[in-house]
Amino acid sequence: MSGRVDIHRLSPAPTTGPGDARPAPLTDPELTALYGRADRPHLRMNFVTSVDGAVSVDGYSAGLSGGPDKRVFGLLRMVCDGLLVAAGTLRQEAYRALRLNEARRAWRVGHGLPPYPTLVVVSGSLRLDPAQAAFADAPVRPVVLTHEAADPPPGLTDVADLVRCGTDRVDLTAGLAALRGRGLGQLLCEGGPQLFGALTGADLVDEVCLTVTPLLAGPGPGRITAGGSSALRRLPLRHVLAADDGTLLLRYAR
Repeated sequence: MSGRVDIHRLSPAPTTGPGDARPAPLTDPELTALYGRADRPHLRMNFVTSVDGAVSVDGYSAGLSGGPDKRVFGLLRMVCDGLLVAAGTLRQEAYRALRLNEARRAWRVGHGLPPYPTLVVVSGSLRLDPAQAAFADAPVRPVVLTHEAADPPPGLTDVADLVRCGTDRVDLTAGLAALRGRGLGQLLCEGGPQLFGALTGADLVDEVCLTVTPLLAGPGPGRITAGGSSALRRLPLRHVLAADDGTLLLRYAR
């Protein structure tokens, strides 16, 4: 479970012994504690961005994600009940089945959770492929949030549960309430930008975990949020972590 690049906590400043020049590298249990589960229903966003704000390189987020980001990415999936993702991101990033390694499954079971979190896809059009591994190979039956007017493609209801929220568009407030009724109270959202913008507009975002990778992508790529304007909301900074390769890992939460 350990990454190859050490990650250190910068803020809040850790306690160090006499003569320590810098804090010791964080272990996976220490990292997990920093990103622990909330004591109430909670929606956490997780994004990686370049220094100049790009959300992708050549259309994919993988070009921005290094060892430290992938390490935290895996831990965030480990502690959540449900992984929320927009259908466009599911297709673009070619999501595979939501599986965890043995150590992470053991952590979940030891904390009274099912071995795997549940994949939740948000789709207004239901333009989804039931044969995609995210559905066909899923260890837990995924959930698709959609609306009353959407027609599923053949085979989709064989591999996923459809939850209809709204008449002609997905009502995200009702959708999250329905997920919590299914026991999915701790939600992790991996995007994309349109979904992030819609969740922000509905005032549903409780936390943003942002990885800033030490790259300049230049003009062109989109940013981590998109869509219509919404009210400004304060989101206090909770911690700052730094990896030895220059990556910053920031956590903001209300």
